[in-house]
Amino acid sequence: MKIHEYQARDIISAAGVPVPPSQTIDSIDQAALAFKSATSGMAQPLAVIKAQVHAGGRGKAGFVKLVKTPEEATAAARFMLTTRMKSPQTPPEGLEVKKLLVAAGVDIAKEYYLAITTDRATRRNVLIASAEGGVEIEEVAKKNPDAIVKEFLDPRLGLQGFQARRVAVKLGLTGSLINQAASIMTKLAKVYVERDCTLAEINPLVLTPAAPGDKNPDGKLLAIDAKFNFDDNGLFRQAQV
Repeated sequence: MKIHEYQARDIISAAGVPVPPSQTIDSIDQAALAFKSATSGMAQPLAVIKAQVHAGGRGKAGFVKLVKTPEEATAAARFMLTTRMKSPQTPPEGLEVKKLLVAAGVDIAKEYYLAITTDRATRRNVLIASAEGGVEIEEVAKKNPDAIVKEFLDPRLGLQGFQARRVAVKLGLTGSLINQAASIMTKLAKVYVERDCTLAEINPLVLTPAAPGDKNPDGKLLAIDAKFNFDDNGLFRQAQV
């Protein structure tokens, strides 16, 4: 079973993974207020509006838009909620968009890929990470397989802190970012087991540059997109999904 991005964000946020402020809407007249809510406190308001559909290619199809004003947010919502989304991953007639995610925009210095899945060859769960985030991991594996880092999880203990920190270092992270990344990885691994997942993915995990006067000069890691697949055989334990 698959869920929408906004539901995946709710899951990782509840687990303690940092995500930008966001709101889900299902009508055009909610867009302006959702924009103001998501960008509250920002010196230069910026939000991203994403169609919530079970298909890729949203950006190229025009169903992921950056907006800077409530009026732009309303226009984007009107387009997405009144137009069927068509991409190489949808049926020829496209998909109806019923919900939109309105999230605060962030400055991005670097993008990373994180996922937990099951390696069928070894029958163990595995953490997969890459410093080349924001693209499909299959493309990274094809073009630059050395850019992918793998760490197998102990069946009883799960992902250990030292393993997560080791992966963070291999991704090129330094300073406080190592522990930030390790915390996100261990929380994602815990969710993977507790929710009977077959895939728990954050793509991209982004590094935002430190703002003037920020207590953390290394910047901050935020999950701005997530994807979960669930084992149908475990759904009887997952009434909240």
